[in-house]
Amino acid sequence: MFSLFKRKTPAPSTAPSSQAAQVASQDWLGRLRSGLQRTGSSIAGVFGGKVIDDALYEELESALLMSDAGMAATQHVLKALKQQVKEAGSKDPAQVKVLLVQVLADLLRPLEGELQLDQHKPTVIMVAGVNGAGKTTSIGKLTRHLNDAGASVLLAAADTFRAAAKEQLLVWADRNQVDIISQDNGDPAAVSFDAVTAGRARGRDVVLVDTAGRLPTQLHLMEELKKIKRVLQKADDTSPHEVLLVIDGNTGQNALAQVKAFDDTLGLTGLIVTKLDGTAKGGVLAAIALWAAQRSADKPLSVYFIGIGEQLQDLQAFRADEFAQALIA
Repeated sequence: MFSLFKRKTPAPSTAPSSQAAQVASQDWLGRLRSGLQRTGSSIAGVFGGKVIDDALYEELESALLMSDAGMAATQHVLKALKQQVKEAGSKDPAQVKVLLVQVLADLLRPLEGELQLDQHKPTVIMVAGVNGAGKTTSIGKLTRHLNDAGASVLLAAADTFRAAAKEQLLVWADRNQVDIISQDNGDPAAVSFDAVTAGRARGRDVVLVDTAGRLPTQLHLMEELKKIKRVLQKADDTSPHEVLLVIDGNTGQNALAQVKAFDDTLGLTGLIVTKLDGTAKGGVLAAIALWAAQRSADKPLSVYFIGIGEQLQDLQAFRADEFAQALIA
């Protein structure tokens, strides 16, 4: 099985290369905290007093709502936190802050997941998202990481709706030195079918299908997504093996609405959350986690990757403990 994004903290006695990996992991966490500083500062400020009372919980409720966690997730977190505080007998707000990190991490942990690439050859990954979310850029970064993990990748330029989308994907194909299937003015479903067929013939491990950016309210385009999925199943009746949605971390509760709409249309298996740098609040992941826990589906929903910038290293695996720590700095 290909190993993607595993950033385990090495023991102190390990070799210099492992020490470098530890530094890289700490650097990532630092940049994630910096990206979520707006929310972290707001939540952390709640615990600056000396007593645990109703006023503290009211302030915390407001801070969580301001982080885009939404009412349902906020109430879930507060209920769990109060129970933890009661059981632990905590008297210090600083202790309550630590418990809050644990409660949030517990809520987010079911979203952790790793792409499994050893069950099918090729593994067909369909990627969707609205314009501006960073979909094609995320595909490019993911391609590089897959290559680094030893997987051979074929790209499908099925985003024929957006001007210059194919050219953008061609740039990433060139950077990563991978093949790309495209057609001039081609039908997106036909491009997708050809890509799976070519991927099988060429012995590729992964076929990444870039579909057109669209809003869930554009019903005719959402129908086109359904068609692409149906055609992929004709090319390989077990595919697509993963259906990923790229969402912009700055869009707040609208991100949850997008997840619900695309899940209804395609049956999502995973998310890539981008742009968690500077202005993103990040709390919407708590809302997504609570919704996902109540969702009825054949496969659980995972947040496979999160991104905090434009560089290749700025796309990393989602880890609940890291994210909770960063969100409540």
